[in-house]
Amino acid sequence: MPPTKSSSRPANPTTGSGVASTPAWTEQAMTARLVLADGTVIEGTGLGATGHATGELCFNTAITGYQEILTDPSYAGQIITFTFPHIGNVGTNDDDIETFNLAATSGVRGCVLKADVTNPSNYRAARHLDAWLKARNIIGIVGVDTRALTSLIRESGMPNAVIAHNARAKFDINALTSQAAKWPGLEGMDLAKEVSCTQRYDWEETLWNWGTGFGQLQNPRHHVVAMDFGAKRNILRCLAQQGCKVTVVPGNTPGEDILALDPDGVFLSNGPGDPAATGEYAVPEIRKLVDSGKPVFGICLGHQMLALALGGTTVKMHQGHHGANHPVKDHTTGKVEITSMNHGFAVDGKSLPEGVAETHVSLFDGSNCGIQLEGKPVFSVQHHPEASPGPQDSHYLFARFADYIANTKASD
Repeated sequence: MPPTKSSSRPANPTTGSGVASTPAWTEQAMTARLVLADGTVIEGTGLGATGHATGELCFNTAITGYQEILTDPSYAGQIITFTFPHIGNVGTNDDDIETFNLAATSGVRGCVLKADVTNPSNYRAARHLDAWLKARNIIGIVGVDTRALTSLIRESGMPNAVIAHNARAKFDINALTSQAAKWPGLEGMDLAKEVSCTQRYDWEETLWNWGTGFGQLQNPRHHVVAMDFGAKRNILRCLAQQGCKVTVVPGNTPGEDILALDPDGVFLSNGPGDPAATGEYAVPEIRKLVDSGKPVFGICLGHQMLALALGGTTVKMHQGHHGANHPVKDHTTGKVEITSMNHGFAVDGKSLPEGVAETHVSLFDGSNCGIQLEGKPVFSVQHHPEASPGPQDSHYLFARFADYIANTKASD
């Protein structure tokens, strides 16, 4: 059965004599709807911005980091169902933000929550989640049976959906259903162009530490150029933590222009949408960068497009991987690491040509999570080693990239 919104509150409390009394509580108006392309309608209470938005409905299993998730540009075009019920209880702040351009329209289309959002209780809280969502123009719906909705996605895949919030609870369900059904979906969509920077900038901020906050790079050892397909701030911080001054360039920058900046290494960032679509203009440039002999490191969308550049293919996933508790095995070390993930497309490990090794695999479903160009300082991973949110088991990958850079410079 489709998920439904139900209330555990009695509709009409009575006294001991059975006579109706003044209600001890007030039912919240159902001011939001989540409408799926198949006509399923889920009621809830509206949160954040009003209006409606269309996207692919996914679920995320992380129990921390909702603000980082909601500002991750990789979620462009998606509506996120949080499986953890207590979202918003620590409020929002100015540190836990992953998108570089706060002035840009939020990539995420909406969020689906189980429990009512409480007043924040955290020393870093600067704003209530409701007010923050309004400011970011993100629509939320509260009071949904997210366990049932997650089961539906696991069984049927990630559906197209419309999330709507109207303070008067007025909705044209037929129109919203039609809107969801007509949305073309993420396959074939180049969403990186919507979240990439539009001009070059430098990055030297390092990782956050208790009591001191974010640091600043001192005496950089290397220069890395990062192609921005929707880069997260913490990825850039992890690069800076390894002594890399980072120059961030738009994702459509020609390879010749990147090499003209004389980088010691090139980073291919995370991002949203279909890698094959973004790859139409990015993959030829990535090939030039690989052919240059410079060390190249890719994450998420960058991983997928590096695989395309090396002769592999990508596929759309049934339900995707979204969470901060995904086990991945590193074949190069034999170790298992718990990782943060966010992707709805994957590299087809069977498509990798000779000379391209599969280095990491998901222990959930066996899908590809990493590649290495044999004999070359060129590698990438599907998961997010920068975490934010999530465990830091994979931070070693940034050190591996820095080592490749140092060794390449030493051999020149």
